Amino acid sequence: MTLSTEHSHSSTPLDWKFSQVFGERAPGEDLQDVDIISSMGFEKSGDYLAVGDRGGRVVIFERKDGKYTSNGHLSRNELEQLDFSFTSHPEFQYKTEFQSHEPEFDYLKSLEIEEKINKLRWCDTQNGSQFILSTNDKTIKLWKVKEHRVKKVKEMNPNPPVCSENALLAERSFISGQDNPSFGNGYLLEWTEKMGSNTFPSQEVHSKIADIEDTARTRCRRVYAHAHDFNINSISTNSDGETFVSADDLRINLWNIEISNQCFNIIDMKPSNMEDLTEVITSAEFDPFHCNLLAYSSSRGFIHLVDMQRSALCDHSAIL
Repeated sequence: MTLSTEHSHSSTPLDWKFSQVFGERAPGEDLQDVDIISSMGFEKSGDYLAVGDRGGRVVIFERKDGKYTSNGHLSRNELEQLDFSFTSHPEFQYKTEFQSHEPEFDYLKSLEIEEKINKLRWCDTQNGSQFILSTNDKTIKLWKVKEHRVKKVKEMNPNPPVCSENALLAERSFISGQDNPSFGNGYLLEWTEKMGSNTFPSQEVHSKIADIEDTARTRCRRVYAHAHDFNINSISTNSDGETFVSADDLRINLWNIEISNQCFNIIDMKPSNMEDLTEVITSAEFDPFHCNLLAYSSSRGFIHLVDMQRSALCDHSAIL
């Protein structure tokens, strides 16, 4: 969906248009498969929105009409009351984008691995930086998005005047009758005085710095790979800020964000004989407040709620 926000007042109806890609498309223009949006995810505060497409790209938008950060300490009921006090529709502007995944080929299984982003999940903010998890069918990556201030040159003189110590020495060497005392390092007293005051006669400001521009840098911090035999369908971050789960058709793995070379399998629905398979996992999600509760759904229409405090292997559901 794309949202037209030409009129920002809440009394003005919004103009909704269906779209599967970014930007406007001319009539008759072919739609590229890699440009189709495949995943979206809001940051916890609602200030940022991440969107992934089938081409493996992640685009991040930032709220520009006032952030929710100052309301982070309010309760859910108080936040719901604020929904009625907004006088304008939320607007998001482009912040940054990066290539998260590339197409790969598994030579052992003779299988092509698409770069399509299946899921995006934001992690807790640390030291002013944003962290986001992205995954395709086989590999999960942790990205760091950090604010960066860039100075740009506004004006520059293409032919700056010559100002060097050689020019000053040449000027003094052609003047006779001067008897200025010199120092042990060979510098004339007049020259050292000008160096101290930084007032050379031919020295001028050659460039001006424009307004400082805020931008964002992205960096891949972790790669969680080789843990799923089947396609990953969901990832979910835990409220403890340290762990997350990844789920495929038959297994759910528990990861520590700081450890990328090992994980713990907490749910395994793979039967000894694949012909006896009756259901597959379709989604998994942590409870937003209780770090020990995890819910996952299956293709048979069941929703399982498991308690990881009861057992490390969650073979039995607390609630079905």
